[in-house]
Amino acid sequence: MGYVTDTASSMLTQLSTITTTIGTWAMTVASHIWTLNHSAAADTSVLKIPLILPGNAAALKGAYLKSFDIWWVNGTANLNDITAVLYTCALPGNGGSQAVATPAITYDANHNSTALRYTQAQHQMTMTLTTPIWIDTGCEAFVELTVNCAATSAIKLQAARANYTLRM
Repeated sequence: MGYVTDTASSMLTQLSTITTTIGTWAMTVASHIWTLNHSAAADTSVLKIPLILPGNAAALKGAYLKSFDIWWVNGTANLNDITAVLYTCALPGNGGSQAVATPAITYDANHNSTALRYTQAQHQMTMTLTTPIWIDTGCEAFVELTVNCAATSAIKLQAARANYTLRM
């Protein structure tokens, strides 16, 4: 029996699973559209966006993470900056310690500079892994999104999605 390989798989992260640090963030809904909103304030907040992916202990099976997307609206004032970093964290065995890696990513052409990311607009930012990675059963993958707001910047985070090849 052979493998089933789907090269166009994706998984959305539920906004309610995102953890925030500094600033006031709240889930809101308007016309059945849910967003995670940051109240206007001059602060720098880091959000942990988990990428919930099927792992597999067998080599070259499970999710082969290729890219991820983040959607947000910046509607009141330009941000100072917004950046994303992908992390993978190997879960330790008994008595071990966690190891964190930062696979290299590149931003899409519409977001590859601070000036393109911080503008007032509807954004869909795609980050592509330079070298895609297999997610195994002992690996956590997440994005840290750093949002550096000006005093009147208000952000609405709409969605985050992982894009991968699924091999089972």
